[in-house]
Amino acid sequence: MSDFEPVDVNQDQAHSARIYDYFLGGKDNYDADREAAARIEQAIPSVRAVARGNRAFMARAIRQLAAESGIRQFLDIGTGIPTAPNLHQIAQEVAPDARVVYVDNDPIVLAHARALLIGTREGVTRYVQADVTDPEGILADPAVRQTLDFGKPVALSLIALCHFVPGEQIYDIIDTLLAPLPSGSYLVMTHLTTDFDPGMVEGTVQAYRASGIEMEARTYEGVSRFFREMDLIEPGIVAIDSWHAGGQDPRSSVTALPGDGSEPPAAGYAAVGRKR
Repeated sequence: MSDFEPVDVNQDQAHSARIYDYFLGGKDNYDADREAAARIEQAIPSVRAVARGNRAFMARAIRQLAAESGIRQFLDIGTGIPTAPNLHQIAQEVAPDARVVYVDNDPIVLAHARALLIGTREGVTRYVQADVTDPEGILADPAVRQTLDFGKPVALSLIALCHFVPGEQIYDIIDTLLAPLPSGSYLVMTHLTTDFDPGMVEGTVQAYRASGIEMEARTYEGVSRFFREMDLIEPGIVAIDSWHAGGQDPRSSVTALPGDGSEPPAAGYAAVGRKR
């Protein structure tokens, strides 16, 4: 389903996109989302900072790919409710001709798709309502096919998404999404992990599950499997706040470990990989 076809919103079931919107200070969420958010915040009191950190990483990574790697095509799955600056705004600020397709399965995101489609005159932005568990459907969607040229490199952006698909299925899904993308394409990802503070993150997973949302945190080894056919861009797979293009950030991922005393424990990994 592309762009503005009408859909219904189930206000009684919490949704990860609307919970995320709440943590970012947005207003496009319902009682069920806020109740779920309260449970999650009990497990991870720093969750609002974690949400902001995900957005900040996305901005750093996309800006770097557009400015330094020459990427002009972006496929963002698990887009969420618009929160400025959105991916297309970042990419098109650097490269006005950048082409972006957003994908999400929450109908309320569709209701806000018009905000996601306001871009530069030279560029293109489209929106598709679809689920990451149907990668073939995403790749075959007319909006994707009309907007992105799979003969040229594409950046696949999966910010705080893959941990919502438990089990082994997610690896096949990402392999399917990457398969048609040519050499020189990129995978941009953040992912929840238990490596830094197992108790806090396991509590977070249980809070999401109690709200009817499946989730699985993965270790460094689990996250690295997504990049097994790729060359990792420096600084590699690190705590989200520690990822800076080219490894220029003077902080190391150690600053995000429990007991540091200067900031909350890290809850996730960030990484960017280049397809060989």
